[in-house]
Amino acid sequence: MKGAILVTGGAGQLATSLAVRGGPRVHRVGRPTFDFDRPDSIALVFEQVAPWAVVNAAAWTAVDAAEAHPEEAARANRDGPALLARLCAKAAIPFIHISTDYVFDGDKGTPYVETDPTSPTGVYGRTKAEGEQAVLAANPGSIVLRTSWVYSATGKNFVRTMLNAGARNATLKVVGDQRGAPTNADDLAAAILAILDVVGDDSPSYAGLYHAAGGGETTWHGLASAALHDAARHGRPMPEVIAICTADWPTPARRPPDSRLNCDKLERVFGVRLPPWRRSLTATVDRLLATPDP
Repeated sequence: MKGAILVTGGAGQLATSLAVRGGPRVHRVGRPTFDFDRPDSIALVFEQVAPWAVVNAAAWTAVDAAEAHPEEAARANRDGPALLARLCAKAAIPFIHISTDYVFDGDKGTPYVETDPTSPTGVYGRTKAEGEQAVLAANPGSIVLRTSWVYSATGKNFVRTMLNAGARNATLKVVGDQRGAPTNADDLAAAILAILDVVGDDSPSYAGLYHAAGGGETTWHGLASAALHDAARHGRPMPEVIAICTADWPTPARRPPDSRLNCDKLERVFGVRLPPWRRSLTATVDRLLATPDP
């Protein structure tokens, strides 16, 4: 591995995991130093760090809020990443851009492969799909990784929210008709670093779209129930977890009902496959219960 790896996304889950796993070679940047709303800051940080590779983990991820702020979401999910991709193309260095399962509408009925057409149903998914296209147009040598349902022992995420809610309530209602694959940020970070080990200075030959999500599948209800069962092993109360329909929990943005991702291409090309989500979840819950809630 040569030189610094510039990781955007500041103190986000994936950026944090990359910093821990990648050690001193990882240079994390985030607001206000690095801000997609200020294009000049992107070029300045790029010049200062002079990276050997870049991982873009920065994004507008507030799915519902994006519906009311489409321009801001587009700058974060499309325009900023495209500029970063151009800088990497000019410097001839590897660029990995993180995308999402929400580029699909979730109506296929089987796991999505990389060649399936995108069909986002909300502003978040649309701007992320546009971001993929913009990144690959600006830098055809880019690697775009679609992932799903990311959680970790740091930051705000669904697993932490469920553990906190389970400690306060005897009954929880969680959507049970949306299917996907929970992805541990540490596992995703390990996969990214493994990819960079493979691509070296020959990233253009590996360019394109890949799916990188936790092994297996579940629902939000299944994920919540599993996390709470793991917490119960530590003496936490085990609430009743009731599965409800998406229609019973209306949100501004429509979620895909089945956003499972087929990750075979990632293993075929890079020899990388993320661990089963259930095993990674247990380790994360153990860490979460040892970490004070922020």
